[in-house]
Amino acid sequence: MYELIIRLYSLGVAIASLFNPKARKMLKGGREAFGVLADKIDGGSRYAWFHAASLGEFEQGRPIMERLRVEHPEMKILLTFFSPSGYEVRKDYKGADIVCYLPLDTYSNARRFVEAARPAVAFFIKYEFWWNYLRLLKRSGVPVYSVSSIFRPGQVFFRWYARPYARVLRCFTRFFVQNEESRRLLGSMGITDVDVTGDTRFDRVMQIKQAAMKLPLIDAFTHGAKVFVAGSSWPPDEEIFIRYFNAHPEWRLIIAPHVVSEDHLRQIERRLERPVVRYSHATPETVAGAGCLVVDCFGLLSSIYGYATVAYVGGGFGVGIHNLLEAAVWGVPVIFGPNNARFQEAQELKACGGGLEICSYDDFKHVFDNFNASPQAVMAAGTEAANYVREKAGATDVILNAVEPRLRASL
Repeated sequence: MYELIIRLYSLGVAIASLFNPKARKMLKGGREAFGVLADKIDGGSRYAWFHAASLGEFEQGRPIMERLRVEHPEMKILLTFFSPSGYEVRKDYKGADIVCYLPLDTYSNARRFVEAARPAVAFFIKYEFWWNYLRLLKRSGVPVYSVSSIFRPGQVFFRWYARPYARVLRCFTRFFVQNEESRRLLGSMGITDVDVTGDTRFDRVMQIKQAAMKLPLIDAFTHGAKVFVAGSSWPPDEEIFIRYFNAHPEWRLIIAPHVVSEDHLRQIERRLERPVVRYSHATPETVAGAGCLVVDCFGLLSSIYGYATVAYVGGGFGVGIHNLLEAAVWGVPVIFGPNNARFQEAQELKACGGGLEICSYDDFKHVFDNFNASPQAVMAAGTEAANYVREKAGATDVILNAVEPRLRASL
């Protein structure tokens, strides 16, 4: 049944590729992966295989890859992606020796891929549970680890009709899960090789903070003022916070929208009633006279959060919030929209007081009126956010210490 589902999915991707560039890239990349392996695999080397569905999972695996690179330079790294949104951004990632797509999980694809790659160890990040790949790795005696995985009662593994597929979980050598509920759910299926290590994203945002860039244009823009940074924002987010800051010139406003298109940038500019400049057009002189700065390029947001007095992370009025931890690591209060129930870090930030949920303009106004009246409230919430990230860091150490005996045995 699983093989039939995968083949039907493959057919769907092939049809979609006629109209959808993303599907076309995924189909083409999967087909080319075997050629990439044939060209680049060094038969005399041992490979650690990291598989990430997309960019977010890559960021979770990255701290382990980079530590492995330092501690085991004799081992090479193979990095695969399922989604173009991950591969296209990180195809030139220097921390891996080979980067390619993972072909769809048919038995023939999986056998061909595993035989070509011959990994010594494999790390599948978070939600990656491919039956044929995992079964063949187990049959080949390759230790396979699930990293930063999280399980919920509603997932397919815990439904009666999916018990045959749930056997895929027994292909893992060990699980490194984010919380106790995940350990309990796996235990209910008799799976006990489980460690609660938390999420490696906390380690990653600590790394990002340490490597943050100094940005002279942002320095010139902020110039000691109170700064509100809105990251990965969407129009429903912008409608709320721009309305407030149009009436509060004592705050400097930095907007880094999720979608950087000309239409969206113009929409933001139309909403603003204060002097605004785009980052790509800015000079130290023009930003000094502006009240709002719109970041119309990528790669700066994680550093820009370091200039915030208060941060907002978008997406909570749509499909779900973006990366809260990139803001929280800087020790600032983090505001976000209501669609956050599936995000453990949002619930924990709310519980500790470092994160604040808003559902409407009135909610946002109430939060900010309180911040304006009480700088101590801003400082207290920021301290809780920083403490939360710092206390949750360390998963990478635990994971690498646990897998070290297997790594040495594979060399």
